[in-house]
This record gives sequence, structure tokens and C-alpha cells, in this order.
Amino acid sequence: MTEIKTLDQRGRDFLAKEEGIILHPYLDSVGIPTIGIGCTFYPGGRRVTMQDKPLKDVQAAWDLFDAVNSNFMLTVYSTTRDDISQNQFNALVSLCYNIGTAGFKGSTVLKLVNKNPNDQKIAAAFEMWKSAGGKPVLLGRRRREAKLYFS
Repeated sequence: MTEIKTLDQRGRDFLAKEEGIILHPYLDSVGIPTIGIGCTFYPGGRRVTMQDKPLKDVQAAWDLFDAVNSNFMLTVYSTTRDDISQNQFNALVSLCYNIGTAGFKGSTVLKLVNKNPNDQKIAAAFEMWKSAGGKPVLLGRRRREAKLYFS
């Protein structure tokens, strides 16, 4: 069995659909400056600001995404068991990308995956991360992630 370390095209497409591709800085649903495919910071750690220049094109958004997302893929790869499927990996990277590495590392999702990656309780654990800014605005995304995870 080959260990999965990167998103496949389905995972990339899933994240792009969830995050959108916006070339100029914008405020996300909780007011965090964001650009490209849901990026809140640049390689090296500098945070996105509303004064940043727009990205020149969609390829620049993908390049930024790839540079930033490598950290989230490494987090999922290094903290999960080696026998998860590509769709499970894709769904976990989407969650990690959205809630951050610290949130992911302490999540019930991760604990359940590492105990038994086929446990149906994982779907409910995704939903534990439904709120942003104190409002349940992410429930749809969490359900789509869980559906991808179990597909």
C-alpha cells in the first residue's frame, strides 16, 4: 500500500469549489483577509491584508494554494494512519485547511480516524466544526467533507 501524501485532482477541485477562487483580497465569513483559493497567509507566514495587490490570474491563485497547502497536507499525512484512502485524505486536508493545523491535531475527527478510519461516528465529528464566528455557517461544508470522506 502506498501512503497518500498529496491531494489528487478530486481533492484539489473539492477545495477550490469550497473556497472559491477570488483573485483580490476579500474578507471571509468571519472577517479574515483572504485571497486566491481561501489563502489567509503567504508562504513564509505573512498574513493577507486588504491592501495586498490582486493575484494576476487563476494560475497564480493555484500556485499560492499549492505553496500554502503543502503545510496542511503534511499535517494530515504526518498525523494520520497510513491506510486511509485518497478520498479520506482529501476530506481531512479540506478540514485541516479550514480549521488550521492546531485545530485539526486536537480534533475528535483525527482521534476517530486513527482509531478506526471506517467508524461512522467520524461524520458527526466533522459536524463538530460547523461554526465560524459563533454561527453554524459551515455545516454544509462539513457534511460535504464527510460525504467525500466516506465515498
